[in-house]
Amino acid sequence: MGDHVTRGQPHGVALRRFDSVGDFTMNIVYDIATICRILPHRYPFLMVDRVLEIEAGKKIRALKNVTFNEPFFQGHFPDNPVMPGVLIIEAMVQAGALLLAETVPKERHGDVCFSGIDKARFRKQVIPGDQLIFEVEIIHQRPRAVLMFASTAVDGQRVSEAKFMALIGGDQ
Repeated sequence: MGDHVTRGQPHGVALRRFDSVGDFTMNIVYDIATICRILPHRYPFLMVDRVLEIEAGKKIRALKNVTFNEPFFQGHFPDNPVMPGVLIIEAMVQAGALLLAETVPKERHGDVCFSGIDKARFRKQVIPGDQLIFEVEIIHQRPRAVLMFASTAVDGQRVSEAKFMALIGGDQ
């Protein structure tokens, strides 16, 4: 059936329908311009380059290209550059925020904040040239809190994982 693109979706994102083998899969793909419309972060702290797949209320797959030009490599460590684990966690949380942008009502977007992390594990160093693939899924959702599990892979090998929570505050 081919690749059909529909405009006018949330955040101006194209919905793509791929039907080459008879299956129907709907992906919302965010480019960097769309990510910048959703997240308040900017260089050098914007840690998600692209969203590959998203299913509102369930999961997201996103990526970050790690380059030698990243400012943190100047001091971490000049002769053996390694991406700091806290920045990998930050990238996971940003991917989770993009998922929540499709999950919670738009009028509540400003009320969402990261509130905690648990069971963070780092299995392998991330170095310049790596492409991080984040997979974040909602484990449990209540009206004012969301628990998520995130994992990060490079070349198909898991390099990190964590559980984290976001609170949805405000007067409602």
